[in-house]
Amino acid sequence: MISESTTTSGTATQPASGAAAAAVPAHQVTAEAASFVAGIAYPDLPSELVELGKMHILDALGLAIAGQRAETGPIVRQYLGELGVLNGASTVLGTTLTAPPRFAAFANGVAIHADDFDDTQLAVAKDRVYGLLTHPTVTSVPSALAMAEAHGSSGRDFMLAYHVGLEVETKICEAIAPRSYESGFHSTGFCGVFGSAASAGKLRGLDTGRLCNLFGIAGAQASGLRENFGTMTKPFQAGHAAEAGMTAADLAALGWTAAQNILEAKRGFFTAYGGGWDPDAVAGKFGKPWSLLTPGVSIKPYPTGSLTHPAMDAMLDLIEANHIQAEDVAQVRVGTNKQMLNTLIHRQPRTGLQGKFSMEYCMAVLLVRGRAGLGEFEDDVVNRPELQEMLRRVDFYNNPQADAAGADKMRSYVEVRLKDGRVFSAQNDFAKGSPQKPMSFDDTVQKFRGCTDFAGVARSKADRIISIVQDLETVDRMSSVFKGLFD
Repeated sequence: MISESTTTSGTATQPASGAAAAAVPAHQVTAEAASFVAGIAYPDLPSELVELGKMHILDALGLAIAGQRAETGPIVRQYLGELGVLNGASTVLGTTLTAPPRFAAFANGVAIHADDFDDTQLAVAKDRVYGLLTHPTVTSVPSALAMAEAHGSSGRDFMLAYHVGLEVETKICEAIAPRSYESGFHSTGFCGVFGSAASAGKLRGLDTGRLCNLFGIAGAQASGLRENFGTMTKPFQAGHAAEAGMTAADLAALGWTAAQNILEAKRGFFTAYGGGWDPDAVAGKFGKPWSLLTPGVSIKPYPTGSLTHPAMDAMLDLIEANHIQAEDVAQVRVGTNKQMLNTLIHRQPRTGLQGKFSMEYCMAVLLVRGRAGLGEFEDDVVNRPELQEMLRRVDFYNNPQADAAGADKMRSYVEVRLKDGRVFSAQNDFAKGSPQKPMSFDDTVQKFRGCTDFAGVARSKADRIISIVQDLETVDRMSSVFKGLFD
């Protein structure tokens, strides 16, 4: 049930449905989120959640290290240098630099999202775009890590704060009406701020009253627009959410006040951004079940928009099974639902960032280079003549059967027509890394090593990080973990 507010002659009114109208005041979700954050303790975390969380944390650390090589990396470092904040308690991952917590969270958030390779929440409702509600770890890990380092917190404290942030963000994303995404809001930006705030607030030990204020301050900073996909500003939106949540925690700790019901209020977050919300998706649901366990969060196999992944898996399978060579391909057709076409907007990309949101390029690079790693999404690679020529052979179109399958799937129909007349086809709904086809810890380690190799980090140092993450519950002080590691 979506609970909505409508506007008549400039005046907000209650929903026409009596049931929906009664639902809004009945659910004090902001207070419930605050109570959840304040009350949860490390022993309350299921053991399988802790172990799964380590995979997502390791994934994020590798991406933060690799993200320093992206074009955004040196710009962020220059920006922080010009602000005079490159000296603080928290690590800028992959560098020898430190910064105050909020700025380290910003830098690490940008870096984790720079290559669009970070984990993705999976929607469960049929009206929601599968896999694109939010990237939850990119806002919670930077916040939890920066605050844990600054406050001398333990590995257990860090993991608890991470899980709390991810849970709050994902449940909020499940509840808000899908109009928010369809209208152009970037959920990682505008929902991620609540995850970051929850992580930071937990480590600061805020009580429920101050946590309600924290969420109100976070809501005032919620932002992010999908039109920025394929530019540096998409990862900026993730980094801003990470930083803004930290700012909210800092101010709430000092006694700053805000609306106590920012999520469910008539003029609050759900109504302003989504035009409504589904109370049943969030009320009484924090940690019941944990979103990371059910329905799950996907670890990406490719550094591209997640909607390309089922088609990419299908294409790789066709190439391998049929020994397809790029020079033999006459045409490729990829059929998906309308939402996927509405998101993968770059038909003739000229930059690596655009290539990440181009189905045409993702198909072309697999055919021409046989892989799609971090190195395939650099500007000079995207502009190579053989890739530009191949992507013009790709027809990306709306397939009504994909629409009928529902937006909770990324159904993709791939057809490869060769010059000799042979045609090979495949259909795929879920990519490797999704809960339906999960990665193992070893798979995540392999992805992590790919990131650290790309960044030029010595294998011995990469091994040290892997070992630390595997035994995070034994770490006494997170402030000691990265000291000297990137020298």
